[in-house]
Amino acid sequence: MSDNDEDMPTLSAHTLAALQEFYAETLALQSPNPEPAQQFVVGALEEDWGLSQFWYSEDTARQLAEELVQEVGPGGRIACVSAPSVYQKLKQGVVAGSEDVSVLLLEYDRRFSSYGDDFIFYDYHQPLAFPAHIQPHSFDVVLADPPYLSHECLSKVAQTVHYLGKGKVLLCTGAVMQNTAKELLDVDICDFLPQHHRNLSNDFRCYTNYPSSRLSAGATTGKS
Repeated sequence: MSDNDEDMPTLSAHTLAALQEFYAETLALQSPNPEPAQQFVVGALEEDWGLSQFWYSEDTARQLAEELVQEVGPGGRIACVSAPSVYQKLKQGVVAGSEDVSVLLLEYDRRFSSYGDDFIFYDYHQPLAFPAHIQPHSFDVVLADPPYLSHECLSKVAQTVHYLGKGKVLLCTGAVMQNTAKELLDVDICDFLPQHHRNLSNDFRCYTNYPSSRLSAGATTGKS
């Protein structure tokens, strides 16, 4: 490191969070909303790697959506925390039974506010900051995909999951977080290997706190 590097100012965590929110809001204003017929296509909005966004492949999004519908049943409620790809797949009407469930997207990226009442702004730094109409333990299953592979991020997202859910949890995160996920959410790793539209270098896995015949017992990868 040079002397000039040592003199460079650093930003506090609070300032960085504020800048991130400002950047997200700027993108929301600059990025045109997709056409109505295309708004639920997985990848309709470009990934923002600055927000650690990596969309699932079509097949992974479909398999996770099918898993959620199977677990909640008709009339069930699903919360997708930082998992817009699965929300989009559920809203496409291509997953059997998806028309009989309700789903909310909790997401930091305000570009997804185009989904209207289905969108709830979510910042994992404030894991319990919800509008008054989001009641505790009101979702039959919670799907969470924490944006960062860190204990701090997963621990805060776990607070959100415990607040929202009635019990069933489907977590998608790196294999490196397996022990932390077990500690915080009592979830076990599944055989199913989720895939992303752009291949990630990290070993990414699914975890549940309930037995899943779809995601375990010889489940395949979720490639496109």
